[in-house]
Amino acid sequence: MKAAEKNALYEILKKTSAALLGYESQAFMEEPRFFDDAEVAPSAPIVSSASAEPESSGKAEPASIQQDGAPAALVESGALVIEAGATIDSISKKIAACSRCSLSQKRKNVVPGEGVINPAVLVVGEGPGADEDEQGRPFVGRAGQLLDKMLAAINLSREKNCFIANIVKCRPPMNRDPEPQEAQACRSFLDAQIHVLKPKMILALGRVAMRNLLDTSIGINQMRGRFVDFKGIPFMATYHPSALLRDESLKRPAWEDLKAFRQKLLEICPDYDK
Repeated sequence: MKAAEKNALYEILKKTSAALLGYESQAFMEEPRFFDDAEVAPSAPIVSSASAEPESSGKAEPASIQQDGAPAALVESGALVIEAGATIDSISKKIAACSRCSLSQKRKNVVPGEGVINPAVLVVGEGPGADEDEQGRPFVGRAGQLLDKMLAAINLSREKNCFIANIVKCRPPMNRDPEPQEAQACRSFLDAQIHVLKPKMILALGRVAMRNLLDTSIGINQMRGRFVDFKGIPFMATYHPSALLRDESLKRPAWEDLKAFRQKLLEICPDYDK
């Protein structure tokens, strides 16, 4: 195969990936140099001068994506390259069309998330339940009603200063935990939401949300109430509202977590409840 043919195939794959994800995958961050099969290629990819910064920075710039002959502007966020102009609505439309995993086959509705843009707090749960699947909204069942009360106790709400999302956007059967491959299939959507929303803080509800966001196997009892850094954003995990409904003894430690969370939020954003 000729180098030009390989390059054309690479561009097709890159465009297809960007169209499906809504941003350019890390796999396409570096522009490889292709060779005719008759030539000997180097053992490692070479970043072309068009897609690299000066040597002193040590960081590759995102390449432009051509669609119908017009370049699409991109902005970079860590390992992500998000389409400039991406919005929560545009991400939600991609979620609605998603069929990356088997959860999409039995859903009634996708549940992208709900709340205000540029929120003080992003609240992340594990996945939709039966009520959420029916309505296409996050946390609207018994656990959601309790969550609303928990947030209201520290002057937060989805109508005023929060955005509520989940690790997976479709309901797992029988409300089971999302499988690793299901969470991974949805992860780019959540990462894109975080990039667009730019929350001041993140509150993870329960073990599943905490472990997936932090990529850890640590238990919720060890991590709850502690602040860690998540890509420059203060992050705390606490018990999921459904756990509090099952075991009322967890309500006291959960309230202590929320009070500490509020104190940190006041330091970062003193007028968050205005």
